[in-house]
Amino acid sequence: MSQITVEKTAEDSASKSLRVTVPVDRVQEAEAKALKYYVKRARLPGFRPGKAPEGVVRKRFGDAIRQSVLEEVIREGWETAQSSQSLKPVTDPSIRNLKFEDGAPIEFDLLVEVRPELKLERTGGFRVERRVAAVTDSAVEEQLARLQEQKAAWIPVEGEKPAPGRMVRVEVAQLDESGAGAAQPYDLVLGQNQAIPELEERIMGLLPGEQADAEVRFPDDHPDESRRGQTRRVRITLHDVKRQELPALDDAFAREVGDFENLEGLRAAVRQDLEREAAREADAQVRQALVQQIVEANGVQAPESLVHRLMHGYAEIYGVPQEQLAQFEQQFHQIAEAQVRRDLVLDAVVEAGGLRATEAELDARVAELAAARGVPTGELYGSLQKANRLPELERAITEEKAYAHLLQQSTIDEVKS
Repeated sequence: MSQITVEKTAEDSASKSLRVTVPVDRVQEAEAKALKYYVKRARLPGFRPGKAPEGVVRKRFGDAIRQSVLEEVIREGWETAQSSQSLKPVTDPSIRNLKFEDGAPIEFDLLVEVRPELKLERTGGFRVERRVAAVTDSAVEEQLARLQEQKAAWIPVEGEKPAPGRMVRVEVAQLDESGAGAAQPYDLVLGQNQAIPELEERIMGLLPGEQADAEVRFPDDHPDESRRGQTRRVRITLHDVKRQELPALDDAFAREVGDFENLEGLRAAVRQDLEREAAREADAQVRQALVQQIVEANGVQAPESLVHRLMHGYAEIYGVPQEQLAQFEQQFHQIAEAQVRRDLVLDAVVEAGGLRATEAELDARVAELAAARGVPTGELYGSLQKANRLPELERAITEEKAYAHLLQQSTIDEVKS
């Protein structure tokens, strides 16, 4: 019997394009197998089970037989390609340019994403500055002000037009030749870009209980492209206005926020949290700078197939509309390239050093998280498993080990900010 042929048509370090040709005799064998299957199981009027003529069965189940043939030969073609090309795929292949004509070979392209084989010649001997930003008194006070806003009450305001920073309850109905459409209710804090600027301006011209018709224009950079620059006539009804009343910044406020004896205890805790965040940010900058030096020293490239795969993944997560996909990719491309290079470096370090997270390390991390949250370890493990979060946690542990391995080989200079 003739052999399935696989021809490489294009490749980069992370993908291969293969042209697969399944000879006629292999196609005919698959057709005979599919036909036999349907003859045996066909239930057709006037014929006993399994006794219907092949011609009748072929006519009745032609589409299903054709689909079975395609599935069979594509499976065989993929197995042949994996073997002959020594592929290490990271996902199932994409099938393209399929040709299936009676009496002819079946031809199709396989687009396969593979794991790049990256060997790093140099991973150590670098110098990186670690600069921890100083936590200022003003930063502490800003954080305390945010806590005040979170605990603030909204108090109704009577007889005053709303101003920026006030919360309003409004209804907006679109106007057309037939009158006003259904009114949509909104709760907005003015001045926080929660509504288009012209609408906010009209709202700030009303008193509670008043109504006004207005023409508003959507800005040219509105998130909904279909509305950019468009003008609408609307009817605005202002129901009420509220102002934010901040609680006093005192010992009682500190006790309400958490387990603090007084305001100074809360202020000290806020400073400590900001210092921890500054340290985490400094560590992240060190890791980023170190990986960048490794990338440059080893000439690590970002395969375009992996870059596009990453961009498409983020586009799905963020719900980017199809018509905005090209713009999104253009803006995100450089960031995606850096992310791919980082991942390739870390994967190479992990593989070379055998640094992948072990089951014991994963169990220990889950137990640590459970203790911090005050829940049973088994309960947390089960919820993480159900939410498919364990691979993410395993990856985090693996990356921590990879970074620790790299940092040991380089010099980190502490710099006061």
